[in-house]
Amino acid sequence: MRFAIRPYQPRDLRALYAICLKTGDSGADATARFRDPDLLGHYFAAPYGVLAPETSFVLVDEHDEPCGYILGARDTAEFAARCEREWFPALRARYPLPSPDDHSPDAQMIRAIHAGIKVDEIAREYPAHLHIDILPIAQKQGWGRRLMETFLARLRELGAPAVHLGVGARNLNAIAFYKHMGFQRLREDQHAIMYGMRL
Repeated sequence: MRFAIRPYQPRDLRALYAICLKTGDSGADATARFRDPDLLGHYFAAPYGVLAPETSFVLVDEHDEPCGYILGARDTAEFAARCEREWFPALRARYPLPSPDDHSPDAQMIRAIHAGIKVDEIAREYPAHLHIDILPIAQKQGWGRRLMETFLARLRELGAPAVHLGVGARNLNAIAFYKHMGFQRLREDQHAIMYGMRL
């Protein structure tokens, strides 16, 4: 099967949600974990397509169907502020805060939506950030590297000095990929690792 990378288009929005869910359990399919299949995408994927299309790229198959993406923002603080104004208010109205004793994955994501994007102190030195996910059909064929190279080239065009990302500590494939791409480990705890790269 042939694949290609192209800029995000508005008609790709539902695909962002689908790919985010299908890779949302440390790279594995998270469909069975969520009652509402859109919750992960509301936070980790869709706002980039809508609010930052200039730094959003999709991997498509020969029928132009998306099977992966790389999404991000040139300036994390600016993106977080824009989400506060333009993205999260409608979602907070749609999803009331769950009861404190609800520890389901749905409840955790709803709380994240209400909390908004917390701008990590790392963003002062590494202001851009990204998310990359690829469905199994297109994995292990070099497309992750090509998506990353496309995104990093775009950040350089936009004048971003450095980029960071977070990855779950259980996602060993992603950790190996980021190391191979030249990202440096900046900080870690038992749950997640933060990586950065100067551009």
